[in-house]
Amino acid sequence: MGLIVVTGLSGAGKSIAINALEDMGYYCVDNLPPRFLVSFADLYGMSESNLEKNIATVVDIRGKDMFGDFFQAMEELGRKQYPYRILFLDADTKTLINRYKYTRRRHPLMEEENISLEEAITEERNFLKSTMDRADYIVDTSTLKPMQLRKKIQSLVDTSHGKGGLILRVVSFGFKEGIPSDADMVFDVRCLPNPYYIDELKTHDGTEACVQEYVMGFAESREFFDKTAAMISYLLPYYRKEGKNELVVAFGCTGGRHRSVCFAENFAERMREEGNYVLLTHRELEKHTENI
Repeated sequence: MGLIVVTGLSGAGKSIAINALEDMGYYCVDNLPPRFLVSFADLYGMSESNLEKNIATVVDIRGKDMFGDFFQAMEELGRKQYPYRILFLDADTKTLINRYKYTRRRHPLMEEENISLEEAITEERNFLKSTMDRADYIVDTSTLKPMQLRKKIQSLVDTSHGKGGLILRVVSFGFKEGIPSDADMVFDVRCLPNPYYIDELKTHDGTEACVQEYVMGFAESREFFDKTAAMISYLLPYYRKEGKNELVVAFGCTGGRHRSVCFAENFAERMREEGNYVLLTHRELEKHTENI
């Protein structure tokens, strides 16, 4: 039996996360007071039929008065050798404000303390900082759509395919839209020849053979790629040794459609050939109109 505790900022997508876990077969409980976490795990684990099942719960700012019990509960779970992981959902303040305006809902702290939305978000962020620091997974949902978040949650917790339990997540992005906030390593490929300025390639993207052949047709591109792949391959065993669950490697170009996508595609393929469990995301190509 394993436990996932879903927490994070209000409006960051915790409901989507817990629904994604439920779809994976987790027994889920929303807004469980922290002081009841251990009792919940004890009661659920008493049944032999539940020993192979996983459970998940949401702990959030609505239980603020009881949040002081959270770390005590985590320590007790550890003493009882219950395997657990903390999943923290984050988003930038501007995104959270836009989501609240879109849904016309009020932040929980606004009701309690008669403060503005921005002040409530800031207070909640400060209050949850120590929890975020202890999280096993931190997911920034600022640029994610609901389906993207669901897929990410499901891929994060399904570590059975990962070599040594580590998931290698490869992301392509455009610098014009900002660097992915959860990236562990960022490689800037804007120094390479740009297919955007080739008329017959401009409307294509880096997943297509014509763009890949152009980008990788230059010696500097191949050397950049080979040295980058070799470095990551060298470092991965050390990240596993330290118990890291996820490593995010991001490749960025100007618009996030050509060079970065090409590099991410080829890098993901190389890492898979070496036996790594790889998740590939093309951020700018996958943007949709639906919002969290």
